[in-house]
Amino acid sequence: MYLVTGSAGFIGFHTCIKLLKQKKTVIGIDNLNDYYDINLKKKRNSILKKFKNYYFFKINICNKKSVNKVFRQNKIKTVIHLAAQAGVRYSIQHPEKYIETNIVGFFNIIDGAKNNHVKHFIFASSSSIYGNVEKFPLSESLSASHPAQIYAATKRSNELIAHSYSSLFNLPTTGLRFFTVYGPWGRPDMALAKFANNIANNKEIEVFNHGNHSRDFSYIDDVVKVISKVISKVPKINKNWNSKEPDPKTSYCPYRVINVGGNNPIKLLKFIRYIEKELKQKAKIKYLPLQKGDVIKTQASPLWCKKIVGYIPKTKPSIGIKKFIKWYKEYYR
Repeated sequence: MYLVTGSAGFIGFHTCIKLLKQKKTVIGIDNLNDYYDINLKKKRNSILKKFKNYYFFKINICNKKSVNKVFRQNKIKTVIHLAAQAGVRYSIQHPEKYIETNIVGFFNIIDGAKNNHVKHFIFASSSSIYGNVEKFPLSESLSASHPAQIYAATKRSNELIAHSYSSLFNLPTTGLRFFTVYGPWGRPDMALAKFANNIANNKEIEVFNHGNHSRDFSYIDDVVKVISKVISKVPKINKNWNSKEPDPKTSYCPYRVINVGGNNPIKLLKFIRYIEKELKQKAKIKYLPLQKGDVIKTQASPLWCKKIVGYIPKTKPSIGIKKFIKWYKEYYR
């Protein structure tokens, strides 16, 4: 039995679909908050509810009593913790929401996993934890001690809390550092959806840092494939771990972190060109300076992911955007 938190969210929804089609029993929890269009979340959830092997609980992960009840009443063997307060820019104005959901909520889920003897605790981290480190491609062996905003700081905190639980309680934990996930059913507050919507409606799009951003975009189907494969790759104690030269990606306890990215960054302006091509419409661009908290470039080293999981994201942005725009036209028009 699998517990997927944030099951009505973007990555959570696709992860649940994958598991349900594999005939797995899935417990989904989500509070269906209004951070972005709640109708999109409800629509995702209505699709999941059509599966007889899906059981949904509308709860807030910050409510420890509700979380414990779900664990207590179900024989959960694997946790895929994807629920979080998302959004880099939103974290600048509302840091308290990130502390509450991403730290207190995270603690409630991992503590429930420990108390109920879960076999593998998998959780969402982020490429944001690297900050503005410029040693590319970004390797899990790099230090991640310079977050550029509170969102990244909370995600790094998740990794540290997970490590402590692995160390103290022998709980196997895997943190997945997602690199800019996109695709059908994506969040409307992310660049792809915002750009597509404004371009389609002949509105101006805001492009920060005068378009000099690069991102390692990861298509949702690739990301879900990594998640589904990592389930059976339960981390073990690394007997070769060197305490004098500690490697952050693994440990003396059953813990690891893995980049989920394809080592294929593209310029933001090229990304926009792909959107224009699929919409057959030119963008009206308003160029703006670098925004506070923004990371200029991301580029994942995929070697560790390839070694552990045997697969890395490989869908080209031109193909991924084509699929997104097809969905966008069907859903919004």
